[in-house]
Amino acid sequence: MPSQVTNYKCPSCTGPLHYDSKSGQMACEYCGSVFTVQQIEALYEGKNEQAENAFNAAQAAQAATAENAADVQDGMDVDWDLSAAGSDWGAEGEGLRAYICPSCGAELICDETTAATSCPYCANPTIVPGQFSGTLMPDLIVPFRLDKEAAKTALREHFKGKKLLPRAFSEENHLDEIKGVYVPFWLFDADCDADMSFSATRVRTWSDLNYHYTETRYYRLYRSGFVRFGNVPVDGSLKMPDELMESLEPFDTGRAVSFKKAYLSGFFADRYDVSAENCVQRANERVKQSTVQAFSETTGGYSGVMNTGSNIRLRNARAKYALLPVWILNTSWHGKNYQFAMNGQTGKFVGDLPTDKGAYWKYRLIYGGIVAAVAFGVQLLIGLT
Repeated sequence: MPSQVTNYKCPSCTGPLHYDSKSGQMACEYCGSVFTVQQIEALYEGKNEQAENAFNAAQAAQAATAENAADVQDGMDVDWDLSAAGSDWGAEGEGLRAYICPSCGAELICDETTAATSCPYCANPTIVPGQFSGTLMPDLIVPFRLDKEAAKTALREHFKGKKLLPRAFSEENHLDEIKGVYVPFWLFDADCDADMSFSATRVRTWSDLNYHYTETRYYRLYRSGFVRFGNVPVDGSLKMPDELMESLEPFDTGRAVSFKKAYLSGFFADRYDVSAENCVQRANERVKQSTVQAFSETTGGYSGVMNTGSNIRLRNARAKYALLPVWILNTSWHGKNYQFAMNGQTGKFVGDLPTDKGAYWKYRLIYGGIVAAVAFGVQLLIGLT
């Protein structure tokens, strides 16, 4: 049978509950009641048996309805050819899962990584608890602090001050979809010992009445030290481009809390489909880049510095599984789709914008003319002196 899912319902009026990012509590939009996440989680502990009974009751009701419909159809002797109605999913069905909505009894078809969504029939927030069982259960979650209206406001602000943005874009651009998504991440901790070498130069210039002098001195620099890394994030979802997710950093993982399913209510969520093992290489690259940068910052006072070698060794390396909040906004304009994203905790907003080609060439010509005029003025002054 299809797997059972969870709808969090208000204890006061049985309306759907969702996690309110502003208050940090579970809120009912019907009666206005609010509850803590801990209260709702405690209330729903041990309700699996009730959910199973509800599913069985729904199945019995559907069977009774089907039987009544058959009685009504008796006497209508129509030979319908149903052999071509639908076909087997085949390989395409391997990535799909079926769930039953406990509120309306509808069967939901979801991607195999979907962990939180909403029922398309009754619109109730829906949690798929099986996706977070066993080794798939996140260790941490960073709750949303900014709501949907904040994301819409950030989108409008993102358009402002962009001189090369087509004027009609901000007015005609249509917001097709906006959704809050908990994106799966692996957070890596490690102690890092490193030894590095750098080549450096120091340049000194001076003049006398006859000559200009330049003195260049060359140095070999060595650095050795220890760096501790905590919660280095690596995107664990194939659906989310790594570049997009990294552009939303940093997330304040110090505000992360222990995972509770109730935080997902009212948002979308996926479980990871890139394992921690497959994210290790990216984590190593980020640790190395950060280590080289940290050691390079200790080589000030030179005209130029170049890293010539590094030996980086990791100890106590470990990973945690976490869900981080992201608002995804999909828009369309002149038949083209544009995707934007906002950090649901800090409000950092990113996304590509179209360029007005006419304005682009106008600014290029104006800028080029200014540069040419300045160059001509410099040459003229040199000629006069």
